[in-house]
This record gives sequence, C-alpha cells and structure tokens, in this order.
Amino acid sequence: MSVPKYSTACCFFSSQFTCLFVFFIIVAGTTTPCLAKIITNNTTRRHRQVSVDYYARTCPNVEQLVGSVTNQQFKESPVSGPATINLFFHDCFVEGCDGSILIASKQGSKELAEKDAEVTRELRVEGFETVMKAKEAVERKCPGVVSCADILAIAARDYVHLVGGPYYQVKKGRWDGRISMASRVEPNIPHANYTVDQLIKLFNSKGLTIQDMVALSGAHSIGFAHCKHFVKRLYNYKGNGQPDPNVDPKLLNALRMYCPNYGGNLDIVAPFDATTPFVFDQAYYGNLQKKMGLLASDQALVLDPRTKPLVQEFANDKNKFFQAFAAAMDRLSLVGVKRGKKHGEKRRDCSMHA
Repeated sequence: MSVPKYSTACCFFSSQFTCLFVFFIIVAGTTTPCLAKIITNNTTRRHRQVSVDYYARTCPNVEQLVGSVTNQQFKESPVSGPATINLFFHDCFVEGCDGSILIASKQGSKELAEKDAEVTRELRVEGFETVMKAKEAVERKCPGVVSCADILAIAARDYVHLVGGPYYQVKKGRWDGRISMASRVEPNIPHANYTVDQLIKLFNSKGLTIQDMVALSGAHSIGFAHCKHFVKRLYNYKGNGQPDPNVDPKLLNALRMYCPNYGGNLDIVAPFDATTPFVFDQAYYGNLQKKMGLLASDQALVLDPRTKPLVQEFANDKNKFFQAFAAAMDRLSLVGVKRGKKHGEKRRDCSMHA
C-alpha cells in the first residue's frame, strides 16, 4: 500500500523490534481517538427490521455502487480508509448510527450540528467526501431509496476490508436521524485519557461488553491522533512533571522530537500503530504489550486484569481478533437505528434535512 504523498516516514530505531516506524504527518485535521459504541435496549425491536438484503428489490446493487466509490477513493487517497471508519464510529457514538454527523449547521442557528463540534472538526474531510460521492452514485440508480446512514455503514465496512481487515455483512434499513446537535457530542465520545473503569462504564451503559470494547479499540490499528491527545504522557503525566512510565523510552524520545511540551505545530499527528500504521492487523495489541500504545486509554488496556487477557489473545491470534471485531462492528452498527418517518428521514443530500 502506498504512503500518502504528504507523509514522511522515519525509522527511528531498531532493537528488539524489527523496525519501529513513527510517521508524522502535517495536515489540517485528522483522525481522533476512536473507540466504539453501543446498543440501547429501546432500539431492540427496530433491529428486527434491518437486514442484509433490505434493498434486494428497491436497490439490489447498492453495495456495488458504494464499493465502486470506496475502491476508487482508496486508490486516490488511502487516508480515506481510516477517515471513513472514524466518521462511522463518531456517528454511532452520538444519537446512534443515523448519519446525523453528516448534517451541516444551519446559518444563523443557535445550535451547531454535530459536524461542527470541536471534537468532530478534527475528522478528516476524506470521510465526508466518500459518503457524498457514494450517495451521488446511489441516487443516480436508486433515487430516494437508500439512507445516508446505510451508505456510511457500508463504506466503513469496505474500508476495513480494503486496509486488510475482515469482511463482514452489513445489515441495512436505517433511516437518517432528524437530530444533530454539537452539544451532544462531547459527553458521548470516549477521551484519550480515559481509564479502563471509565471505558467499561461507558460501554456497559450502552450495552457493549468488555470484549466488544477491546476489539473495537483495534480500529486503532490504522489512523492517527494529534499531539494534543497524548502530549501530557510525554512530559507531565498526571501532573507529576514526569512522563508516563508506561511509554517505551525509545518511542517517548521519538514522539518528543515532534511534539514539544509547548508551542508545537498543532497539525502534527502520529499513528496509533507505530509499526504497521496503514495495515489493519493485530500489531496494535502487540504494541500495547511493548508499551507502545499512543494514547493513555490504549495503553491502559494491557494494564488492567479485565482487559489484559483479551489484548494478549488478540495479539497472538489475528483470526480471533478479526472475528471479534466483525461481531462488535455488527453490534455497533445497530446502535440507535432510526426506522420510519416518525423517527427519521431519507435524505438525498446527506448534509441537509429532507
């Protein structure tokens, strides 16, 4: 897989590692910490109305239409993969998997849309572009039939597979949500410094298991985070004026080169997975065992007895990780599903209410 032309790669050291690559990319906006969400009890009945073959009669080629766009986008801009997967996670975190993250704020409105929340503004534009282009392709063949929410779910699956991850069936039949509020984003997005207790509480409150949480964290096999999300680990962890002792010393030195304590370039990012940042694999979990997790919330997974066994299992067996990830993505994709005109709409332009 080619590295995007705006990136630079440096092999900072080789020791017990084959070769640790740390990529630093200067771009305007990129991926942010992404974990995953959630199944709520009050949507269980609606789930019965979504299915893999939901569009069998009304738009039988929907997956091929979306696939033609994701394949082309991936060739032209590989970063579209992590961008779209992260976009899907953020959509499902807030108001459920209903495409509400795609709505643009209304000019003059007192309440901004999800898209303009501070956290969401860090998402790369390639994710939004993928959905927009896929929606246009689908509308030409099946006007007014397929929701933006379904297109985003399909595109995220496509990219997981294109970057080397598992292929899984996507249930369809979601309607697009009518509510998109920036104020609801921050409380529903896991933070980079969350403890395992905080993560478990959040995921359990939404209906996901500890295994789902650890498996979905494996999405950090690809993607990047801005320095601001981990810089305290490098210099002043927990306010003690010292770095996090659970950061590999060589990784610490490499990260410090590009992320100074003060006055650094706000656009600089580093990969979640320092060894294979453009390939979806189980290396992320192996990195955690070597103290090479980028975020505190990542590294914490190997330090807690409730999550450490799963980290070890996934690190040692890619097939088990892929199976667990695909199952967790299926459950994630059913979070807050909207059905019918009472709860949703079918948008022809994903950025505007119908």
